[in-house]
Amino acid sequence: MSRCDILISGGLLVDGTGDAAREADVAILDGRIAAIGPKLAVDATRTIDARNQVVAPGFIDIKTHSDWTLPLNPKAESKIHQGVTTEVIGHCGYSCAPALPGKAGILKDYLSPSAPWLTFIDQSFHDYLNSFPTTSTNIVPLVGHNTLRLMTMGLANRACSNDELEQMASLLEEALDAGAQGMSTGLFTPPGAFSKPEETIALAKIVKRKGGRYFTHLRDEANDVFSALDEAIDLGAQSGVHVQVVHMKLSGLDNWGKADAMLARVAMAREHGVAIDCDQYPYTAASNPLKNLLPRWVQSDKLDEMMARLADPANRARMRVEIDEHGLNNFGRIKDWEAIRISVSPNQSQFAGRTIADLAKERGIDGLDCVCDYLIADKCATRVLVDSISEDDIQTMIKSAHVCVGSDGNCVAPYGITGQGKPHPRFYGTFPRIIGHYSRDLGLIDLPLAIHKMTGASAHALGFTDRGWLKPGCAADVTIFDPAEFAELATYEKPHQYPAGASTMVLVNGTVTLDHAEHTGALAGHLLKRA
Repeated sequence: MSRCDILISGGLLVDGTGDAAREADVAILDGRIAAIGPKLAVDATRTIDARNQVVAPGFIDIKTHSDWTLPLNPKAESKIHQGVTTEVIGHCGYSCAPALPGKAGILKDYLSPSAPWLTFIDQSFHDYLNSFPTTSTNIVPLVGHNTLRLMTMGLANRACSNDELEQMASLLEEALDAGAQGMSTGLFTPPGAFSKPEETIALAKIVKRKGGRYFTHLRDEANDVFSALDEAIDLGAQSGVHVQVVHMKLSGLDNWGKADAMLARVAMAREHGVAIDCDQYPYTAASNPLKNLLPRWVQSDKLDEMMARLADPANRARMRVEIDEHGLNNFGRIKDWEAIRISVSPNQSQFAGRTIADLAKERGIDGLDCVCDYLIADKCATRVLVDSISEDDIQTMIKSAHVCVGSDGNCVAPYGITGQGKPHPRFYGTFPRIIGHYSRDLGLIDLPLAIHKMTGASAHALGFTDRGWLKPGCAADVTIFDPAEFAELATYEKPHQYPAGASTMVLVNGTVTLDHAEHTGALAGHLLKRA
């Protein structure tokens, strides 16, 4: 090779395999890695001096909800600044399509706490992908089981009929044929929570037959988390599909300290032939619609009906008893209402950042009455942060080479419509937090393993062969950063902050998208449809 488009010269190469770093140049031609070696003698249109910098594969954010914001923020700044070049969207059973004729409004109301600013229209999954905007990151689309069920039977609290299962299967096949990489489930919240394992296994068999993959937010992440994990393992065993357990965690005070047992159960499933992987985000707070913390019977696909349920004193008394006995739905017991913080509140934005305990004290009411009143005033569209995870369990999972990294966050920016509210700091800080805080500062894992967990390991879990590693022939998704400076700056109080690192550069498909911490405006991402 005598010429290339870009030569990355003199950097410390960490190739995504987990192998030790080595000094090497990287030559890029036509969006691909053309050559790697010491002191490459090639003519380059542009040479990037990477001395004293780490040169790594672009990070893969295997767990995101950026489909809620990419149409509004296609530059994906909060992800690009972290070194992320690929995002998997449509998780937790939530996808923005398909929306059957006359049902876009139902989907909009359902997703209002998560995508309050997004426009929804009646469209097939095929049309949804074909109209998806060009973005700065590569996009891996999933179709959501909750959306399929919502389109078929609303929020009906029952098992599906054979005809309803056939309709969901038809919508699933259409989405997979359109290019969805797989199906996601959100079995923790209606309507996915109302499904039986027989339903998800039947759909998973279709995903397997079509060559897709299965991604699941477990049915419970708190008091019944191990039985929920067993359900996911059993689905993998019965269907043969690859299972990805997303944002794996142990939520609630009663469940802390069991991370080793959870990882052992996943390892045993692998030993018995189940294809299963998992990922985590490195924070003690989760994020969810506030309505999902309440007992499942409260929810309705009719907004007025749900608000009436919330206002009923008898319903509040019943909720209070159930929460006292079992803790919050899917989150378990928390220390107190101080652990719940308003994140995004479309109709009451002045309260972003305030805790339920603080608001309840100010209003002279208890925490549950405050939650119900707040949801009514915000038309059930409130999103909150829930401090419910043990830092010790987080560190146990971080030390495992088999746990990938996913932010569970949207791409946002400090300006414009996606700059509203106080989102989870993981939107801006997940990947530099792993590298800076847990690897460099605490020394829990070395840098090659940290990078492997967010590149090669995720690529393997997704079935990729040409992304996630720096090897000749791979797509030229590259992140270059100073290992001494790259660090998270986002906090719960001030989340809209890009990471530290003035020299950080990011290439997406061979196009410089972040140049010394400045976004170039490039929209070089590809929509990575299932072949």
